[in-house]
Amino acid sequence: FDHLLRLLEPYLKKKDTPMRQSIPPNERLVATLRFLATGRSYEDLKFSTGISPQALGYIIPETCRVIYEVLKGEYLKFPSTKGEWNEIAKGFEETWHIPNCGGAIDGKHIRICAPPGTGAQYYNYKHF
Repeated sequence: FDHLLRLLEPYLKKKDTPMRQSIPPNERLVATLRFLATGRSYEDLKFSTGISPQALGYIIPETCRVIYEVLKGEYLKFPSTKGEWNEIAKGFEETWHIPNCGGAIDGKHIRICAPPGTGAQYYNYKHF
């Protein structure tokens, strides 16, 4: 956390005004990481962060943009050559036995009513 905060702090630091004190960078980062880790609503996060949902609606997207911009060169490298893509595909094939795969996207399970007569076809590991 401290290392990440040191990298992001210059971009997250805001000026105090005569009307209010700014929310410090460490609180902005904590709120954002808590949101990303839990997926809780801004309304729920206001209790654990002490920041209004309206402010969180501004702070969290801004902090995510800063995280991406600061870390993209070193930690969020996107493949730029055919060789890099081939290396990724090779890793997927060796690890997961999926050929010609350059990446994976997580899914979302949505509860539905299965059509009549489909049995276990619409049943998943989350038990719905």
